[in-house]
Amino acid sequence: MDMLRWMTAGESHGPALIATIEGFPSGVEITTDDLRAGLVRRRLGYGRGARQKFEADEATILAGVRHGVTTGAPIAIRIGNSEWPKWETVMSADPVDPRDLLIDAGTGDEREIARNRPLTRPRPGHADLPGMLSYDLAEARPVLERASARETAARVALGVLAQALLTQVGAIRLVSHVVAVGSQRATSRVLPTPLDEQALCEASMRTLDAADNERFEAAVDEAKRAGDTIGGVVEVIAYDVPVGLGSHVTARERLDARIAGALMSIQSVKGVEIGDGFAQAALPGSAAHDEIMRGKDGHLVRTSNHAGGIEGGTSNGAPVVARAAFKPISTVPHALRSVDLATGEEAVGLHQRSDTCQVVPGALICEAEVALVLADALFEHAGGRSVTEMRRNLAAYLRRVGERA
Repeated sequence: MDMLRWMTAGESHGPALIATIEGFPSGVEITTDDLRAGLVRRRLGYGRGARQKFEADEATILAGVRHGVTTGAPIAIRIGNSEWPKWETVMSADPVDPRDLLIDAGTGDEREIARNRPLTRPRPGHADLPGMLSYDLAEARPVLERASARETAARVALGVLAQALLTQVGAIRLVSHVVAVGSQRATSRVLPTPLDEQALCEASMRTLDAADNERFEAAVDEAKRAGDTIGGVVEVIAYDVPVGLGSHVTARERLDARIAGALMSIQSVKGVEIGDGFAQAALPGSAAHDEIMRGKDGHLVRTSNHAGGIEGGTSNGAPVVARAAFKPISTVPHALRSVDLATGEEAVGLHQRSDTCQVVPGALICEAEVALVLADALFEHAGGRSVTEMRRNLAAYLRRVGERA
């Protein structure tokens, strides 16, 4: 467990986000442009808010990569915030004159003018209230700055590294798409492959089916007209995952548990399914499981993939399929009831800029998280200090598996 160790640091309106990962082997080809391309994908999608137009992600590799190749040392990535000059006072790491926080900042609507003021009206659905109480904070600013989904830019950058490792060591590739927005469910049964990535990026709702895309857009439009937000469901598919990643031996090593935990750690995710998930519970046992047969080439194959590529906490050689349900964004334009903790009086929750729907970027964030889990699991089986060593170890393992199955 945790052969690769990663973490993020930084706040939504701080000077930068920082992502680090250690245990990463040498020899993985990666460039700043690769990171930037991944971050651009995260900014796509219908229903995004105004922040996407002016908050640019400025990616810089600080350590662990030389001339486009990882060195084996810990990797550090900085994602600068182009809007930092607007926030230097309220987000300063050093003490500021309290009088400076009483000066109205910015222009336009109340959210801009009141940027420096204390945020004492917690928003329902956010981490504001429990964070203020558990960390004994007078206002919500320190909570919402860290709990913000802006932090996921750092996770996506780490996911780019993980996907490079998976591809270059084991030819494992991932793809993600949207399968539901609000009550609208995808009708197409065609599963995308990594070869469809460009088409998915060009689709406003990250789906290959034009009719589904149109219905999803309409659902977002309806929510926006109503002054509301809307959630949805995304699906991640990992192809060519070898049998044996994860383990049945201990609970914490189970691959499905690790994927579920990673996906549940994403802001706004409230549910996870592996394979058929909850639908599998409605099937009789005779129809719920994936029968094993001998293929034409003599190797074992499955007749279906209800399990989503994982049995007993271990990958079984079929594509790994995971879905995550995103609740509607908690920052609702039609402000919800709250209490001002400074006065004790009833109030409405503070309102920050937000998207109407986050499921398109959510798909890419989920893809990054699954990639990190699979990279860690692959490292357990084929670990080494270099890509060359990992390839050699994986090849030896797969030869033995091929002899038996």
